[in-house]
Amino acid sequence: MWRKKRRVVKELSEEAKNMLKAKKIIFIVMGISFLIFVIIAALAIFNEGYVKFIDTLLSVNIFYFIMAFVVLFIGYLIRYPKWELFLRRLGIRISRTKNIVIYLSMYSMDITPGRWGRSIVVYTVNKITKTRFAKIFPAIVADNFTDFFGFVALSLVMAFLVREYILLSLVITFLLMIPFIFVYNRGPFELIKRKFGGIRRLKGFFKHGEAYFKSNKMLGLDVYVYSMIYTIPSMFMNGLALYFVILSVGVGLGISYLPQVVFIYTSSLLIGMITGIPGSIGVTDVALISYLTVFFSGIGIDFGVASVITILFRIVSLWFVEGFGFISLIYTLKWWK
Repeated sequence: MWRKKRRVVKELSEEAKNMLKAKKIIFIVMGISFLIFVIIAALAIFNEGYVKFIDTLLSVNIFYFIMAFVVLFIGYLIRYPKWELFLRRLGIRISRTKNIVIYLSMYSMDITPGRWGRSIVVYTVNKITKTRFAKIFPAIVADNFTDFFGFVALSLVMAFLVREYILLSLVITFLLMIPFIFVYNRGPFELIKRKFGGIRRLKGFFKHGEAYFKSNKMLGLDVYVYSMIYTIPSMFMNGLALYFVILSVGVGLGISYLPQVVFIYTSSLLIGMITGIPGSIGVTDVALISYLTVFFSGIGIDFGVASVITILFRIVSLWFVEGFGFISLIYTLKWWK
C-alpha cells in the first residue's frame, strides 16, 4: 500500500514537471511572438511614421474585430464532429461534454512543431477511459492529417482562383506531406523493424508501433473523406477571420476579394509551417505583410497598414487559440489524477 501510494505520488510529480515544461515553452513562444509584434510596429513606424501607425490602431472597428474572434472560434468548433468520429471508430467512448473540452485542449499545443504537441490529449483520454496510448494516438494523427489536408486543399483551390503562386503552393504542399508517409504507411516502419528489431531497448517502440498500426486500420478511407465536410469549411472560416480584421482597420474590401484573402491566410501559414518553427512565429508574420502589400497595395494597404493587420490577426489566430486551448487544458487536469 505504501509503495503504491509512493508510485502514484511519483507519477503525479512527473506530470507536474511535464506541465511546467509545457507552460514554459508556451510562455517563451508567446514572449517571442510579442517581441516580433514590437519589431513589426517599430519597422512600420520607421517606414510610415508614428502618427499614421497609431491612427490606424486607434481607428480599429471593434465590431469587425470581435467578429474575427467569433468566426475563428466557430471554425474550430466546426471541426469537433470529426474528432468525435475518430474516437468512436477506434472504439473509445467519452461523454460529449468531456470530449468537447478535451478537443479544445488540443489547441493549447498548436505552437509546437508540426502541432504534434496535440498528443497531450492522449494522456487525458487514457486517464478517463484507461485505453492504451497506442490505440488513442491514431486519432491525433488523423486529426492532424485531415486538418492539414483540408488546409492545403483550400490553399490550392484559392491559388488557382487567384492564379498566383500555384507552383510554390504545390512544392510546399509536397514537402509538408512527407512526414505523413511515415505515420500512415506501414512500409517504412517494417523496414526499420527488420533492421533494428533485435535491439532490446527498441522493443518497446516496436511494440507500441505494432499496436498503433493495428489501431490505425480501424480508421478507413471513408472516415478521412467524410472529415473534409467539416475541415474545409472550418479553414475557410479562419480565412474569413482575416477578412474581418482587414475590415476592422477601415480598408473597404469588397466580398469579391475574399478568395485573395483566404489565399493570403493559407499561403502565409504554409510558408511558416515548412520552417518547423513553433507557431510559425516570425515567418508567417512576414509572409502576411508581404502578401497583403502585394495583393492590396492599390486599395490602401501599405506596409504600415499591413503591419497593423498582421499584429491584430496573429492576436486572433495565435494568442486567442492558445488562450482557449490552455484554459481547456487546465480544466482537463482534474481528470489526470
